[in-house]
Amino acid sequence: MTAADEVARAVGSVIDPELRRPIGELGMVRGARVDDGAAWVDIALTVAGCPAAARIESDVRAAALSVPGVVSAEITVGVMDADERARLTEMLRAGRPARSMPFGPDSLTRVIAVTSGKGGVGKSTLTALLATTLAARGLRVGLIDADVHGFSIPGILGLVGPDGAPPQPTRIDDLMLPPVAHGVKVISIGMFLRRGSGEEPLGAVAWRGPMLHRTVQQFLTDVHFGDLDILLLDMPPGTGDVAISVGQLLPHAEVIVVTTPQRAAADVAIRSGIVARQTGQRVLGVVENMAPLTLPDGTVLDLFGSGGGELVAQALQTDAEPVPLLGSIPLSQGVRASGDAGDVHLVTDAADPAAAAIEAVAEAVLGSGRGLSGRPLPMRVK
Repeated sequence: MTAADEVARAVGSVIDPELRRPIGELGMVRGARVDDGAAWVDIALTVAGCPAAARIESDVRAAALSVPGVVSAEITVGVMDADERARLTEMLRAGRPARSMPFGPDSLTRVIAVTSGKGGVGKSTLTALLATTLAARGLRVGLIDADVHGFSIPGILGLVGPDGAPPQPTRIDDLMLPPVAHGVKVISIGMFLRRGSGEEPLGAVAWRGPMLHRTVQQFLTDVHFGDLDILLLDMPPGTGDVAISVGQLLPHAEVIVVTTPQRAAADVAIRSGIVARQTGQRVLGVVENMAPLTLPDGTVLDLFGSGGGELVAQALQTDAEPVPLLGSIPLSQGVRASGDAGDVHLVTDAADPAAAAIEAVAEAVLGSGRGLSGRPLPMRVK
């Protein structure tokens, strides 16, 4: 193997931060040569203005310099032409037609919708915590912020730029690459709401059913998540248009119902589980958030009462489908503070009871996965 071949192989193993695949596999390495210890590498970014350009160039330079005998590296950065992008998108689709939905009943990706009867129960924070906890365990996780009117996932996960707006997804022809936060691929309507270049993001969405349905559908078909182990959907509260659309588009999805211990929240949460089941979805379980907290002096603070999670689980229980209480997460200042700071994955302090409860919920979710028995496995012949 020549020195140029070694450099090309080293550079080709660099991982694209957005696509999470080696750039050599993506066709981004156009060539490499070496002369008297100096390496020249020619790479092509997927699109002009690629937000990962600086990181890719830096990683490519480091990879080239890691080859024995190479003492300097010059990186030429270009942009893929139309033919190169066409080959890339064809490879990313893996034989699927354009704008097709990859998360159908035969998909190996578990789809889990996190829902609640009413707002303010911490559903979005819980969804973000579950996503980052699963990603930290090595799973490939995607997250769709389906709460179009009340989107909050970008802020909770820290996907906010200096202008206060979330980053826009990179577009490769008709594919969108979701930004990544703490190992989770994320898409939200908040990434698209801008008045114009350099201006503040729009603060509200006033859409009716057809627009809401189309938005959720596009998130499922036009966003390239790649191969995922789990796709989470942060649902809007209640049983409105988005819940119905998700039921139609993903009737095989599993549902986690979130409630607080309060009886008023529990009664409404039951309805969201009932509607999910009516669309064919399976109620995976219930999570009780903002549960009683044991204070340092041993007293218990039950700000929202107790027992709401068990109440919802029992109400949704059937002979054919048991509905467990997946976990009870106590009130936590750490959870609140980390969410406000956009660093929700930092809630790992063993001294915080909420951290252990969140880990327990993740463990329960993983332990309740679907089996592969009787399901066709997607096979591709190369």
